[in-house]
Amino acid sequence: MIWLKRTLFKSIAAATITIGSFAAVPLPSADAVGSGPNPGNGQVQLNRFTTNQELSSFLQSITKKSDALSLEVIGQSVKGRELYLVKAGNNPNNPTVLFLTQQHGNEGLITEGALNFIKKLGTNSKEVRDWLDHVNVLILPRLNPDGAEGDVNFDISHYVGGGQATRFNANGVDLNRDHTVRKEPETKAFHENVLKKYKIDYMIDFHHQGTQSAINNKYVSGSILYPTSPNVAPEVRQMSQQLGSVVYHAIEKRGFGHIGKYVGGTENTIARNGIAAEYGIATLLFEMRGMMDHEREDYVLGQKSNGYLIKQAEIAMQESVASIADATIKTADTSFWENLPEQRNKEAE
Repeated sequence: MIWLKRTLFKSIAAATITIGSFAAVPLPSADAVGSGPNPGNGQVQLNRFTTNQELSSFLQSITKKSDALSLEVIGQSVKGRELYLVKAGNNPNNPTVLFLTQQHGNEGLITEGALNFIKKLGTNSKEVRDWLDHVNVLILPRLNPDGAEGDVNFDISHYVGGGQATRFNANGVDLNRDHTVRKEPETKAFHENVLKKYKIDYMIDFHHQGTQSAINNKYVSGSILYPTSPNVAPEVRQMSQQLGSVVYHAIEKRGFGHIGKYVGGTENTIARNGIAAEYGIATLLFEMRGMMDHEREDYVLGQKSNGYLIKQAEIAMQESVASIADATIKTADTSFWENLPEQRNKEAE
């Protein structure tokens, strides 16, 4: 039986998870990210997902307390839920990086990572001050709040988790296929009030994929890809590949990640391609393993690996900001892309 207990995920240290007011517990050992169970292999407890109400309260509270952070409402969803943008750093002469999460409502661990990173940015640490002296950070922690709540205008009761969350917005539209026409209020607000309003240099579009992808016949913890549309300028593609290099090497050196190359298309309707082509923003797609609910059981991941996946998202954000701030991203080695294996479904054993 699958059940979902929603709570605000507070913080993750390098070797521990802290949930709400509970004591810190060790991250699961075993074979790191690749070992998390699928629903068919045992009870699943998806207990680290923040509700829209909790997200709103958290963002309003932390941005009021921190001089480094500000909060903007960029629009509303189909059901009238507010879409939030968190901002840190405001020097127009500095480069700007944008982190986008939960275009798909059933892809929630990346948002938990974003909230943890926002919490870090809200501190007055020397590290954060140094970053914000040299880079501006924008975080859109949930573009699809209706899908995240499962509050949609179509039936999802047949989903593995009973309809806790869905990929689509309330109108049944995949927002990551709406970046050309922009019919939906969520994508319209994103383009009009973020992409056209701010001068953005880099963007990571965070997603989740199914649970069965592997390289070298070992489950991946995630996959990455730069824009592949022929409409993207070569220098933008190069910057995107450098961003991917920073993320890939930061995760690989931690020892618990296993990253493959995502097999993606060239359509401009997808954020990775369309935004890079239209705005000249260097984009990186980062797909984490597993989803919180789906009609396919092999897409839903159990709780065992959640801590690692959340931490993986945090590392990607932190190291991207650090490398842009100290300009090391400009010399990042992109040659690894030539040998990065494309992920495929794991072979049956």
